[in-house]
Amino acid sequence: MEPSITLKAADLYQPCDLAGLDFADTSELAPLAPGLGQGRAIEAIDLGVSISHRGYNLYLMGSGGLGKHALIKGFLEQRRRETPTPDDWCYVADFNSPQRPYSLRLPPGRGRHLLADMSQLVEDLLNAVPAAFQGEEYLSRAEEIQKEFKSREEDAVNAIGHQAKEHGIALLHTPSGYTLAPMRGGHIMAPDDFNALPEEEREQIEEVIEALREALQQTLSQVPLWQKEMRGRFKILNQDTMEGTVTSLMGQLVADYADLPRVHDYLTAVRKDIIEHGDLFHQGDGEEGRAPGPDDPSFTRYRVNLLVDNSELQGAPVIQEDNPSYLNLLGRIEHIAHLGTLSTDFTLIKAGALHRANGGYLILDALRLLSNPFAWDALKRVLRAGEIRIESLERVLSLAGTTSLEPEPIPAEVKVILVGERPLYYLLDGYDPDFTQLFKIAADFAEEMPRTPRQDPAYARLVASLQCQERLLPLTPDAVACIIEQAARRVADRERLSLHVGGLLDLL
Repeated sequence: MEPSITLKAADLYQPCDLAGLDFADTSELAPLAPGLGQGRAIEAIDLGVSISHRGYNLYLMGSGGLGKHALIKGFLEQRRRETPTPDDWCYVADFNSPQRPYSLRLPPGRGRHLLADMSQLVEDLLNAVPAAFQGEEYLSRAEEIQKEFKSREEDAVNAIGHQAKEHGIALLHTPSGYTLAPMRGGHIMAPDDFNALPEEEREQIEEVIEALREALQQTLSQVPLWQKEMRGRFKILNQDTMEGTVTSLMGQLVADYADLPRVHDYLTAVRKDIIEHGDLFHQGDGEEGRAPGPDDPSFTRYRVNLLVDNSELQGAPVIQEDNPSYLNLLGRIEHIAHLGTLSTDFTLIKAGALHRANGGYLILDALRLLSNPFAWDALKRVLRAGEIRIESLERVLSLAGTTSLEPEPIPAEVKVILVGERPLYYLLDGYDPDFTQLFKIAADFAEEMPRTPRQDPAYARLVASLQCQERLLPLTPDAVACIIEQAARRVADRERLSLHVGGLLDLL
């Protein structure tokens, strides 16, 4: 038998010595940055954040209470300032394919300007277009067109009238149209007088009237063609008027976005569509006797849906999504109920956490992510494809046969950080072949750290940081010593200290 070893109480207990720290209470101690004893995990986080290639997302593993969320948020808050502010994203109408709105990428802050510029453009057009169509130049040209075609019709009918007069026939214009009647002595013959004429003379007159009627019908058959031509002339006049007005109003707007080719192309399409739909801006009174305003649904096609506005952001975004559901991650397409039906348009597209974190960092709780149906598969699709595609769950599951919007995907440039327990990491590693391809960096948080004469003062500063953070009463040196000794008891080792910040906070 091996000899037994007797341990004294002094062998199991190591008193805390804070002689190196001269303080009356913890309010005098300098705060300690998060990460005490987590040097290896911090190195892994730094490596994962530094590698910008696809697939180098992070999994922070460790039991609850180690301060993983606080550490990663603090780390990223420092790192984000070194990263440029990401661009704004907007959705706008595709006039050729209304069901497929397309995205615009603008430098931070300019998305808000485009939204305001397009709203102002509609308001300006509502004032300028009616004025242009009531202007002297337009009215003069419109009158010329009307006179020309009215004169053409009158000349053709007058020619028939002169020909009829030479044969003693009168061409009469009645409310129901034109009619021909025989004349005698400059007066229209009464039916009885006409019937009293010799039969041969009556037949000659009827033959002349029939010939003139055919000529008149042939002439009048040209009138619809002339009216069509007149409408074409008016359409050209309206387009010329609209083009001049729109070009004048949009000239500076187009110049302001000349450095953004995709936005410039969109404004060119807007200009063309406004000219083609000029009636929207000079139509009669709208509902309730009021002229349409900029917020009228007719002008929705010219609005801008500012999906992501980074105008007030400095550096890369750091987003923590506490409810990582499918819709909260990828965004949604909302609907409006009207008269018992649901309708939607591109202005009802709403951003998800992946949109807001694009160009920066997205922090997710792994267990919550996996607990939400379809959210894990959706996140993997985004990371694999490198794009964020907004699709309803009904469409993904092929449960809806109705036509819906198909927004253009947005490129995904986001670093995802999953925070979870160790068993969950090894389950994903063992059962999901995509996991290790998408989350190649694992940061393993230490549960405890060695206890040395230099570490006790550092732990005291950690206590001071938590006391200040939670706005607790300051602790005396004796209280801090008791807390450090309790941290050793927690790991059942006098030469080590627990790093469970959650338990430490509960104790405080």
